[in-house]
Amino acid sequence: MKKNFSGHSSLKLNRRSFLVASTGVAASFAIGGIVPSAQAEAHTLPALPYAESALEPIISAKTLSFHYGKHHLGYLKKLNKFIAGTKYADMKLAEIIRDTAGKSEQVSIFNNAAQFWNHSFYWKSLTPKGGGEPPAVLKEKMEAAFGGVEECKEAFSQAAASQFGSGWAWLVLQGEDLAILKTSNADVPLQPGVKPLLTIDVWEHAYYLDYQNRRVDYVKAILDKLINWEFAVQNLS
Repeated sequence: MKKNFSGHSSLKLNRRSFLVASTGVAASFAIGGIVPSAQAEAHTLPALPYAESALEPIISAKTLSFHYGKHHLGYLKKLNKFIAGTKYADMKLAEIIRDTAGKSEQVSIFNNAAQFWNHSFYWKSLTPKGGGEPPAVLKEKMEAAFGGVEECKEAFSQAAASQFGSGWAWLVLQGEDLAILKTSNADVPLQPGVKPLLTIDVWEHAYYLDYQNRRVDYVKAILDKLINWEFAVQNLS
């Protein structure tokens, strides 16, 4: 029986619920090539998959420069600072997030490690000349879960627009079906049975220079012009 997700749900991933088996977390971190390899273990900033000006006019080079070069890099620098001299210094990114999830005394490490992962995933969720018609395999899943591509985009848009304060909207594979989730602040939809496919960053620093308080316009422009359906297909497997 097909499952119809007519709307979105808010995934209240308190850090306690993030505690999952190490194999499951490691698999999740392989999504879209964000692998905790030797480079990731060194906690260095991954290169953008396009030039800073490549997403214009939807996202300006100025916004991308600040978002990537200040915020994303800032999370990384804080992570490296917080783990220096601790047991986390020699851990892979996945291990750091797993071990700090749910521990109030390690909340700063968790937040910065998770935000580092979230942003790395977000850049891959966008692509120049994106949007348009999704590949057939993804379109079929959209039709099964939401009734069609436009209905899926509308649910995605509603999740992003309605997230109170800072956070993220996600297209995920939940079991065998597509679903739309949203998370607050640094939380991530990485738990058994849930695989992230795409995300939209709705922290104000992601759009305020270009759109001010018009978050809805920013989200619509991403879904129409920049969303990377091919990345979602890669993550289906």
